[in-house]
Amino acid sequence: MNNVKKFFSIRDLENLSGIKAHTIRIWEKRYGLLSPERTSTNIRTYSLSSLQKLLNVTLLYNNGYKISKIAKIDEQDIPLKVKEIVAKNSVKNHAINAFKLAMVNFDQTLFLNTYNGLLADKSFREIFYDVFIPLLNELGLLWQTDTISPAHEHFITSLIKQKILINTEKLQHLEPTKTDKIFVPFLPENEIHEIGLLYLNYEIILRGYKSIYLGQTVPLETLKDVIKYFNDLYFVSYFTVAPTKDKLQKYVEEFSEMVAEYEKPRLWLLGHQTRYLREAGHPDFIKTFTSIEQVVNEL
Repeated sequence: MNNVKKFFSIRDLENLSGIKAHTIRIWEKRYGLLSPERTSTNIRTYSLSSLQKLLNVTLLYNNGYKISKIAKIDEQDIPLKVKEIVAKNSVKNHAINAFKLAMVNFDQTLFLNTYNGLLADKSFREIFYDVFIPLLNELGLLWQTDTISPAHEHFITSLIKQKILINTEKLQHLEPTKTDKIFVPFLPENEIHEIGLLYLNYEIILRGYKSIYLGQTVPLETLKDVIKYFNDLYFVSYFTVAPTKDKLQKYVEEFSEMVAEYEKPRLWLLGHQTRYLREAGHPDFIKTFTSIEQVVNEL
């Protein structure tokens, strides 16, 4: 249990709940919703149970409960009210909060129980779009504000990757039914942000296409080995941090040279770095996308 984060700053609570620190202080003072402890330098700190309570209060508040009414609910009854709401229409928000707590506490059991609970009413695809994508979007902000550490991010993303891989494996024993395209998902050298690519690989296989998944940090010359064996290739990649802006044009030029003697493959790109390609223009065989949904609609 030494790795569990037991105490949180008010800024941590703001980042995890979405409720402004100023509002949290008002709720404390006016309604006594939270009872922070004080450090020797008189700085507020909050326990894990305070974080859990605030996340529950936030869910009630976001579903129309006035804070004055929430304050009158017996503390042990708040989770019951949350469960009532979740049973009706707020599974998404509750699940995201549960996954955040699992991440903060490195709690694999909570992650799995939350995920399995979602599976009772949602498909894997629905969970990914409705819960995992919003959660992953929040993780970037939480990491940037030092609310979570890289260890937290790696923990939760590894568990999400497991679920993508498990669901992909269920499809892989089926022979491809479409032959007009062969996809080659890969990440360029020094690129390790793999979740989006893994999920796209799942969608490609789900739709009956052959996929040759190469994974993280693939040297450009390695792609030539695939081109030698197949036609109608569509390379798919995420340029999140690499290649960097100053190396992007060179990468495109080297890719063009590499495929020049073959039936020119297509290159589909997503990720932060692709905005520079859109600004500067790019060869016809390259197509950029701004979201996973756009790629899926193109399949």
